[in-house]
Amino acid sequence: MSTATTPRPAPSELQSVWLVAEREIGSKLRSKVFVISTAILVVAALASVLWGGFAARDAGGSGIPVAVTNQTQPALSGVEGVDATVADSDATARALVEDGTVDAALVSGSSNPAFDYTVVVKDRVPAALLQLLSETPEVETIEPGAGAADALRYFIALGFGIVFLIAASTFGGTIAQSVVEEKQTRVVEILISAIPVRALLAGKVLGNTVLAMAQIVLLAAVAVIGLAVTDQVGVLGALGAPIAWFAIFFLFGFILLASLFAAAAAMVSRQEDIGATTTPITMLIMAPYFLVIFFNDNPVVLTIMSYVPFSAPVGMPLRLYLGDAHWWEPVLSLLILIASCVGAIAVAARIYQNSLLRMGARVKLAEALRG
Repeated sequence: MSTATTPRPAPSELQSVWLVAEREIGSKLRSKVFVISTAILVVAALASVLWGGFAARDAGGSGIPVAVTNQTQPALSGVEGVDATVADSDATARALVEDGTVDAALVSGSSNPAFDYTVVVKDRVPAALLQLLSETPEVETIEPGAGAADALRYFIALGFGIVFLIAASTFGGTIAQSVVEEKQTRVVEILISAIPVRALLAGKVLGNTVLAMAQIVLLAAVAVIGLAVTDQVGVLGALGAPIAWFAIFFLFGFILLASLFAAAAAMVSRQEDIGATTTPITMLIMAPYFLVIFFNDNPVVLTIMSYVPFSAPVGMPLRLYLGDAHWWEPVLSLLILIASCVGAIAVAARIYQNSLLRMGARVKLAEALRG
């Protein structure tokens, strides 16, 4: 007497998405290259924060010579590591900077409503002083031709840019390689016989987004620990909100980029051809990194960056740290990013579905969109 076996019900679309996401996460966590590279990145980030903190502490411990007036002297109240000289007027304080008696002077007045004083320097901004002041006030350079960029702002801009570049390019490239590998080995034909194509795409994006966000949270935790260990309470307080906004912007920005990476990879059938379709996306990821390096002190460029979806995860947090953004600007920028993300997912899903089973020569973009 034979007994009939009841076939297992097919997984729902949400279950299919999670199954693919689990597969992506598991394969990445089992990769020694991924684990080792993540550990190196975390150690490098922690070392950078600790080195910067101890260097600032050493610089501050020698007593930074600063001229103040009776009106600006309260700005240094409770600030250690500063050797203050009280001048009888703003003009006298400026003269002390010009003749090299002090490194900087705090004079009355500022175009930044958050401050009632301006830091006047001769030709070099003392980054350690700005760290001790907790925030970045307006800086006036007496000899701008010989001046250097604000080191503190530069390194914070560099930090946002390089974290976005590394995380987005690493996991975006992983998605592209996974898609092409499944096409090249014909595994994709087995996968889509069991689950919908859109579930396969969503699972890949979800799995890599979880990994990328975990890495971002880990780096943020490392930065907080490093700043706390080196007693950089002021910098930590100033960076708290920008780091939180960076994580939020990165979440939606990465979903947008991951969808495009998957769609671009679906248009080719060999690993050697991935660069032909993903290079434009890689350029979009690299652009914010180079823009903040060269234009971190340019408010016009930073404002434009903060509203362009591909650069908003870097531009807007930096403007928030500098105090250049109104409260409503990150909200508006995030809404623009979310709307762009929805549009990119729709286009990417169409390209992915129309190109996934096409083998051989590279699929042209127009053909992929037409299906």
